[in-house]
Amino acid sequence: MLRRLLTPRWLGALVLAALFAVAAYHLGWWQYHRHEAKVERNARLDAHYRADPVPVADVLTPRGLAPAAEWTRVTVDGSYAAGPVFVRARPNDGEVGYEVLWALRPATGGPDVLVDRGWVPLSDRGASVLPDVAPAPAGEVTVVGWARIGEDIVRWSDLPDGADIPSAWIFDDAMDAWVLQINLEDGTADRWVYRRDPRLQLPWEKAVLDIDDIPTGAPEVQLVWKALRPYPDDEADKDVILPALPEEARTWWEKAILSIHPHSTWSIHVRSPFAPAKASWNRTRRS
Repeated sequence: MLRRLLTPRWLGALVLAALFAVAAYHLGWWQYHRHEAKVERNARLDAHYRADPVPVADVLTPRGLAPAAEWTRVTVDGSYAAGPVFVRARPNDGEVGYEVLWALRPATGGPDVLVDRGWVPLSDRGASVLPDVAPAPAGEVTVVGWARIGEDIVRWSDLPDGADIPSAWIFDDAMDAWVLQINLEDGTADRWVYRRDPRLQLPWEKAVLDIDDIPTGAPEVQLVWKALRPYPDDEADKDVILPALPEEARTWWEKAILSIHPHSTWSIHVRSPFAPAKASWNRTRRS
């Protein structure tokens, strides 16, 4: 019996069974950790959803919004002072459009509050033309919503010398609206180079596409940027964009995730359990 187990056929079967057991173990832990993260997030959302709203000033301090306070239900009285601002590439039920933002000036004073008044689809005239939206209500209003962590915006004139600038937003005074976001990328004369890891490169014509005469980052490149610390909006973007990518672009993205961000939560979907991730620049180092 022992001699039969030592034959190449049985040894191969034993090795395959052992590898399958290891894969099942790692996949089980992955599923468990995903479950824990979802339970924690859903519990926080449920608690905030059921809670009575608190004054926005109690949550939004000069230091910003604490991560633990995100999704807190808040209320504020005031009047709309500026808008709209269109946030591009926001998915909704499988369709990509815009989030429409307005600045609300609190009646009690203090800094303006950015209010997301909802999602709208792309204009029928193409991505280069902003859609028409209804104006915000005039006069004093009461707004009830959920506090979210936003993106820091600093005036160009206030930037220190040598500042690392990932993107710039353009404000049109005549339109009284933000009209364009420009991503500032690294590269050579003929190749785009990933700022976080120069090993990742692409020819410019593949990294930046011409869409309606607007230079636009290729979807797979944008997903690489989002992979480091994806927010819920980034997860929604990935779920919409990834299935629509051509095979070549998807293959490039998968290789990029495995080699550049192997510890991203997104890499689990493409990483083989038999090839654990190697150390990467963004992995926490022990002192």
